[in-house]
Amino acid sequence: MAVPTPHDVPDHPTAPQFPPELAKVLRADLAAVADEVEEEVRRQVPEYARPADGAYRQNLRSGVVQALTLFVDHIADPRDDGGAIAATYYELGRGEALEGRSLDALQSALRVGGMCAWRRMGRTAEELGLDSTLVAVLGELAFRTVHEVAQAAASGYAEARLRSSDELERRRGRLLDLLLEDGPVAPAAVQDLAHGARWPVPRTVAVVALAAAPDRREEDRPLAAAGALVDMGARPPRMLVPDPDGSGGIGGRAFTLALRGRPAAIGPAVAVTEAAQSLRLATRALGLMGRGVLPRQGVVRCDEHLSTLLLYGDEPLLERLQTRALAPLDAVSAGQRDRLAETLLAWLLSGSNVPDVAARLHIHPQTVRYRLRQLEKLFGDVLHDPATRLDLILALRAESLRIRQN
Repeated sequence: MAVPTPHDVPDHPTAPQFPPELAKVLRADLAAVADEVEEEVRRQVPEYARPADGAYRQNLRSGVVQALTLFVDHIADPRDDGGAIAATYYELGRGEALEGRSLDALQSALRVGGMCAWRRMGRTAEELGLDSTLVAVLGELAFRTVHEVAQAAASGYAEARLRSSDELERRRGRLLDLLLEDGPVAPAAVQDLAHGARWPVPRTVAVVALAAAPDRREEDRPLAAAGALVDMGARPPRMLVPDPDGSGGIGGRAFTLALRGRPAAIGPAVAVTEAAQSLRLATRALGLMGRGVLPRQGVVRCDEHLSTLLLYGDEPLLERLQTRALAPLDAVSAGQRDRLAETLLAWLLSGSNVPDVAARLHIHPQTVRYRLRQLEKLFGDVLHDPATRLDLILALRAESLRIRQN
């Protein structure tokens, strides 16, 4: 946003020879010119039209005086580089950025003030009898002075915005780390970090775990999700989405577009201080997606697969359950095992209703009865023991997921 150097104003113009009394007269008139410039700026630039007292008025006045002083110093000694004044406007630009104001207002004030000051000082120069050539050079000098202070202000503004942006990202990173760490999270600590990170604390959040991007450049580019806290450097990459059930949450079109086709697992919506739970389930779901237990592509919502996530919460224990509950099926071939396991699960889930099993599996009822007779021989009275049915259903459900995975 720096003001470009005018093409007709050289960077290092030849030092003009102004009459010594010009700088003296202008310096004596400086306070009156500053009054006029300040009034004009306040009149034309709404952002500066504030009450006439307070620190803001003092800063405005100081900036005007120092810019005019720089101009007069250039007249008195063209070799003066105005470093101190440039530093002042550099800090002024930084201050505007830190206050969250636009640089446009400051640069408008510089243009308005520069024109006002030139009209007043130009008249003084003409009254002293300067010829037209020196008046023209004086105008170029005024233009260059405005450019110098504007450029210094723009540099300070840009650096502050950059540092502010970097600091904001660091604060949001610390906030995300706090929310996703194992163990209890103190609400007061969340409020403190969220305030510093300019992140409104929502009622609920959900964590989205993302598959690694095939293109590394995509991996490095944060996903666009309004208000989300993003950590693309984590494994897996994750986003914490505020108010996931709201209009702008994970159900919206904007969120889907932001994923750009990447497989993702969405953890359940939880209280802010329980975000680690949402991450844990989303990460588990993403791992199951990679193995084919859950759909490999698209977006998987944990809330729609809770029983599967429960089954795979302790896989060694699940394997023990399968080994014990389905031991009778070890006596048949692999192909027959799959058909019998599928039939037994459908029979248990349908309340032992053969027609329902046939409809569910798209086979003839006689085929169902034939398979059930085989199962009766393998399992015996266990099939009719209510105490073992839950174990069988869990083991067979895991078996069906294994079949689908393969």
